[in-house]
Amino acid sequence: MSGHEASHRASGYWYPESGEATASSVELLNELRRYRESNVRMRTRVRDDMGMGEKDLLALRLLLAAQAEGRAVRQRDLAEQLSISAASSSALVDRLVRDGYAERAPHPEDRRSTAVVPTSRGDREVRETLRGMHARMMAIAEALTPQERAVVTRFLAGLNHSLEQLGEHEHEQQSTEPDREPPLASSPSADR
Repeated sequence: MSGHEASHRASGYWYPESGEATASSVELLNELRRYRESNVRMRTRVRDDMGMGEKDLLALRLLLAAQAEGRAVRQRDLAEQLSISAASSSALVDRLVRDGYAERAPHPEDRRSTAVVPTSRGDREVRETLRGMHARMMAIAEALTPQERAVVTRFLAGLNHSLEQLGEHEHEQQSTEPDREPPLASSPSADR
């Protein structure tokens, strides 16, 4: 590997290299990437421990959050929030009900609808499975000063906002542009 390739690999090759401030910014973004990778591995372990698929676990998390907020969730709400079809949502809810993580109940505000609610078993298993991880994460957050937490919160909120805008902008472009073949990569480095 050439010195130039090693430099790009160490710095996060898609960021411009222009001094100490950029180097520390790149290291910050590299740590964020490592956190996301660790988070994916942890969620895979949780899904495996609970015997659930990714969408099933996400759905259960959405159901538990809605319950905590006093909101009722319909199957079609899950389909929309998880970006899946109505048929997939129905199959997902069937699995959650079959495995004892959720149940169907009359919707409290719309007699024509059925709500999907988490069971106490679903709540208990999620809490037991994630308790240690959540405690460690909270300890790290609480070790920061209030000012440090404010900076980190502002940084993460800014990243979330920029990614949401990017996603909206790309969606708008895709819906207004004619279908085109993607350009061919002109060099191996374009694949990165």
